[in-house]
Amino acid sequence: MTGKVFFSVSMSLDGFSAPESMEGILATPEQREQDPRLQHWMAQWMKLQAWAFPLRFFRENLKLGEGGEEGRENDVARETFERTGASVMGKRMFDLGERSWPEEAPFHTPVFVVTHTERDPWERPGGTTFHFVNDGIEHALDQAREAAGERDVRIAGGSATILQYLNAGLVDEFSIALSPVLFGAGTRLFDGVDASRIALEPVRSEPSSRVTHLTYAVRSC
Repeated sequence: MTGKVFFSVSMSLDGFSAPESMEGILATPEQREQDPRLQHWMAQWMKLQAWAFPLRFFRENLKLGEGGEEGRENDVARETFERTGASVMGKRMFDLGERSWPEEAPFHTPVFVVTHTERDPWERPGGTTFHFVNDGIEHALDQAREAAGERDVRIAGGSATILQYLNAGLVDEFSIALSPVLFGAGTRLFDGVDASRIALEPVRSEPSSRVTHLTYAVRSC
C-alpha cells in the first residue's frame, strides 16, 4: 500500500506562498551581500514563517540549538516530517536551497528534483540524497513513491511545481499554515490552478496564536 501525495506550505492572508521573485538576486555571493532586495525578501519570508522558528522540532531539525516551544504546533511540524518518506521539488527551489541549506540538509530522506539539467545524485550528511529527474513530474513522483514505501510523498515546492502536480490530479491532500501577514505582491500559491478539475474537502482547521492550520483532501471533478 502506497502513501498519500501531499504538500504543506505557509501562505499569507492575501494568498502568497513567497515574496516577490528572487530571480536575478542570487547571482553571486558578492552581489547578494550588496543587494537590498535580498534583505527585503528575507524579511518578508521570515514574517511568513515566523510561526515555525520558535518550535522545538524546527530548531532541532535545522540544528539551531537546544530548547524551543512544544505543544500542538510543534506536533504539526513533527508529524509533517515523520509522515514524509520522500520529497519532490522543482529546480528553482533546489537552486535556492543549495545555497542556503546547512550541510546536513533538513529532509533526511530521498529528494527528487524535477529539472532539465543532468546531474549525478548529491548525497548529504544525515540521510538526504538529491536525485535529479529529467523526464517529467510523473516519473519524479514514481521514483519518490518507490523510495517512500508506505510513507507519504511531499511535494516540497516551489509553488510552480506544486501547481503542476495539483493540476495533473496527482495531489491527495494539502495543508496551509495561514499566516497573518500581507505581501501585496509575490508568488501566489494557486495562480493558474485549474479549478474546473479540482474539488476540496475540508479535513480540519486548527487555529493557534500565530497561524491557522488548514487541511484539505483533494478530489477530482
